[in-house]
Amino acid sequence: MIKEYLFASDFDKTLSFNDSGVVLSELLGISGFQEKAEGLARLNLVQQGGELAYLLRHDPEYRCVRREHLIEAGRHLRLKRNVALLARLLEDGVSGYHFDFYVVSAAPEEVVRSTLDGVVPPERVMGTRFAYNQQSGEIESIVRVAAGYGKVALVDELQAKLGVPSERVVYVGDGSSDVHVMLHVNHRNGFTIAVSGSKYIAEIAKRTVISDDALSVFVPILEEIVGYKPKDIRAFFAAHGLLIQEWDKMRTDHLTISEGGV
Repeated sequence: MIKEYLFASDFDKTLSFNDSGVVLSELLGISGFQEKAEGLARLNLVQQGGELAYLLRHDPEYRCVRREHLIEAGRHLRLKRNVALLARLLEDGVSGYHFDFYVVSAAPEEVVRSTLDGVVPPERVMGTRFAYNQQSGEIESIVRVAAGYGKVALVDELQAKLGVPSERVVYVGDGSSDVHVMLHVNHRNGFTIAVSGSKYIAEIAKRTVISDDALSVFVPILEEIVGYKPKDIRAFFAAHGLLIQEWDKMRTDHLTISEGGV
């Protein structure tokens, strides 16, 4: 019997090193994105994480943005190492376990799909979605914002679609847009992993892992869900040509992974 799980991950600064809004703004030569986003967050005008979507729809400086700009911004985002290997191991890396890998992000869907092209199927990327004017190509409306409670709804939708029980939902995130969904998953006995040491997210997640390698989130999965001991985890990584060089195991796990396994 194979145990089926839903593995849902955030994108910005979880699978990537960059913030979609920063990269898009730099590409278009627009300054002050961070200040505008922080101002919106302080006002609580939009769902946490939905600041970019708001600016794209309502800020005059961003009215020039078209679908092709979002796709191009995705090509400039830098992924963390081993995202493709993480996707493959989630599918069939552990005997008796199968994790359906979905990306649930507040970033524009076009950006995330562009960055993950060839790594994660586009139908498994659930991002913020826009409707475009057919004549001008301008963003006409926001169809869905995958931030705050929007992420909760999407994760619940995926869970129902896959038919997995709530205790077999794994969510990975790094920031404010992940708070509501992490609390929701925890409340329903799922498993949450933070990839940021930020106090407000690390205190909510059941485990926190800090690494520049996307595969690091597999460590708490192997330990907490599969039941591997540290020596088994090291052997698992070695079998895939990887070496855990450093593992400072506190409440937060700090890992450095390199090539070199057998």
